[in-house]
Amino acid sequence: MSKQIINPTVTNIEEHSSNSSTITVEPLAKGYGQTLGNSIRRVLLSSIEGAAITAYKIDGVSHEFTTIPGVKEDVVEISMNLKSVIVRSHSDEPVEFTISKKGGVMTAGDLNANGDVEIVNSDLPIMTIDDPETTVTLTVVVTTGRGYQTLEESTTARPHSDMIALDAMYSPVKRVRYSVDDARVGDNVDLDKLTVTIDTDGTISPVDAFEQANAILMGQYKALAGKAAKAFSDNDDDNDDDNDSTDASGLLDMPIEELGLSARTTNALISNEIRTVNDLVSLTDEEMDDLKGFGAKAKEEVKARVAELEF
Repeated sequence: MSKQIINPTVTNIEEHSSNSSTITVEPLAKGYGQTLGNSIRRVLLSSIEGAAITAYKIDGVSHEFTTIPGVKEDVVEISMNLKSVIVRSHSDEPVEFTISKKGGVMTAGDLNANGDVEIVNSDLPIMTIDDPETTVTLTVVVTTGRGYQTLEESTTARPHSDMIALDAMYSPVKRVRYSVDDARVGDNVDLDKLTVTIDTDGTISPVDAFEQANAILMGQYKALAGKAAKAFSDNDDDNDDDNDSTDASGLLDMPIEELGLSARTTNALISNEIRTVNDLVSLTDEEMDDLKGFGAKAKEEVKARVAELEF
């Protein structure tokens, strides 16, 4: 085996739909396909941030084991429908808002009345108001998180004690499959090729989820590598023919994920197609203010980090 560890690249991205893609990574040192494939899969399924409805209230309803006059579904059915709403949040904080509907079918799309959230499955029925004279007022709370939140955790976190809490699966990644095949570079046939297929719920693209998962893993490994991380980086620089002229350009080409920003800020930048330091430092204050899901806290964090890099 060569002393040098080969760094892989993404060689192909096959989009099956807006929510499903297959990403091919190669070449990898023998055995690294399984190592990376398993760790990327686990992080994708457990650690990508998402949003969900975690509490709600219907005027005149004191608990979930009851019915609402003039409404076809009982409150338990309404709870299940609200748990099925796929939502994207643009706020760092819980978002609480109220909507009212008189007669007809209340759908998830009615929740789009709030500018801080986006509903992906807007056609999903929430309740059917059979009586055309009946008005139902619904208040919901949308929060962000990672992984699974239990009913007990939602109950503790709900902003009002008279709200009905819901457990939540925040993860926007629904399914991940990977396979490892043989790869070849020149005469070297002792290599791996990793193929990862990712399905999401539509609130994030598979490629963005893949990049975020790797950024999370990179942060974990860097925290454990200590001095060896710098030594390894310096060794890579020594092997670069253009080392003397790449310091500044290297920083500008650095992926946003490597800047050490918070996950929320990183996700917001990626969602706005800001993928490198160069993209970031090219933004004016006005353009930052116009970024979707990018609040004042994120702006302060970015400015502080850019100042550290002396741009």
